[in-house]
Amino acid sequence: MDFLTLLDYLIRGLSLGSIYAIIALGYTMVYGIAKMLNFAHGDVIMVGGYVCFFTMSGLSTSFEEGSMAGAVVPALAGILLSMVVCTALGVVIEGLAYKPLRQAPSLAVLITAIGVSYFLQNAALILWSSSPKYFSPIVGSGQLQVGPLSISYVTLVTIAACVVIMIALTSFTGRTKLGKAMRAVSEDKGAAQLMGINVNRTISMTFAIGSALAAIAGVLLCSAYPTLTPTTGSMPGIKAFTAAVFGGIGSIPGALLGGLLLGIIEIFAGAYISTQLSTAVVFGVLIIVLLVKPAGLLGKTVREKV
Repeated sequence: MDFLTLLDYLIRGLSLGSIYAIIALGYTMVYGIAKMLNFAHGDVIMVGGYVCFFTMSGLSTSFEEGSMAGAVVPALAGILLSMVVCTALGVVIEGLAYKPLRQAPSLAVLITAIGVSYFLQNAALILWSSSPKYFSPIVGSGQLQVGPLSISYVTLVTIAACVVIMIALTSFTGRTKLGKAMRAVSEDKGAAQLMGINVNRTISMTFAIGSALAAIAGVLLCSAYPTLTPTTGSMPGIKAFTAAVFGGIGSIPGALLGGLLLGIIEIFAGAYISTQLSTAVVFGVLIIVLLVKPAGLLGKTVREKV
């Protein structure tokens, strides 16, 4: 294959990896602070996709077809509303399903998370049926021509969104009072509580932020792969969790690195090996990495005194 084709695959890999990275940030924040795996995170992505879809469909009829407002307003409204709904959903899930299990064994939390995941999938099935919805890309289907290389607007927006979110999240956790509280709770819940930090509120805010990121990821995912069903978020959610583990779960830079590498590996594996085996290659690479570095690429091995 020539250099142009390789560059095209690389850009597609970065685009897919950016989606995985945004989803993985939600996983890694919740695990890093609450020390629990929220396997319902992938289904929050699906809810965000449906909210954006119905908002865009409803508003598109209110504007003149082909006008600037008709293209921009429905997309922005869909994104904002999906973020609001998913944020509220994340807080409700944490309060009803996870908060009562603060001191429970990790297995109980894991089973609850799986139960919440199936509940959301079946609720979506009842509300919106199993028939696929065809999602219109939020920035249209146009392409940017850079010499002989064509890059879709969706790809550019996805990569840009990932970069902006990563910078904003790093700045938030490092400079704001709530971000510092999150870091303190991540280090030691008991000590953080003694210092006056409201641990329950901090964990709820973590779920809220992670769910808002899931909404953005859901919109970007459906823009790139426009078929929307009640199970849309399942496999991307699992792959994003894999990306979080790959990069070092609990590490925000690790989630970004893991997501980008996972997307690149999947695209290149599909191109050079087989599209049917691309997922197997991804998990195979994960196993090899964890055998060499069990904490992940940027994860830290924590020594515990016994």
